[in-house]
Amino acid sequence: LQINDIELLECQKCGGFWSDSETFENICAEKEQQANVLFFVQNKQFPKCSIAVNYVPCPDCKQLMNRNNFARSSGVILDICKKHGVWFDAEELPKIIEFIRQGGLDHARQKEKVQLQDQKRDLADQQRKIALENRRFQQSNYGSEESSSLVIRSFIRFLFD
Repeated sequence: LQINDIELLECQKCGGFWSDSETFENICAEKEQQANVLFFVQNKQFPKCSIAVNYVPCPDCKQLMNRNNFARSSGVILDICKKHGVWFDAEELPKIIEFIRQGGLDHARQKEKVQLQDQKRDLADQQRKIALENRRFQQSNYGSEESSSLVIRSFIRFLFD
């Protein structure tokens, strides 16, 4: 199937599409290609079939593809072969394009950025706690009974922090 400069393989039975990774990236990135795909599919009648959800093999390597929620938040579950491309069930490609056009990718990127900042802050907090505990243990004098008690207390506090 050729839509202007976009090449997709179409399944005549289910109405699904196969796209190589580069083509899919271009569709996601370029508004003109998005418009071309939407124009093509707007009058298309997708077959009404109840296909059970299952893992499907990659048309190129025949290995079962991974199923992933596009951008972790779109609600569209795609079948992806990391080496070769993406399988879209009927009507999934237009849903992905609409998700992108409504700012879904930007929102997903921002959400991921906040999560990474939170993880970075948590890691820094953990590193500070460990450094503090290391200093406590290094400053202790292990020779006396009283210092041993302090070391044990510090260690117990460390376990509950």
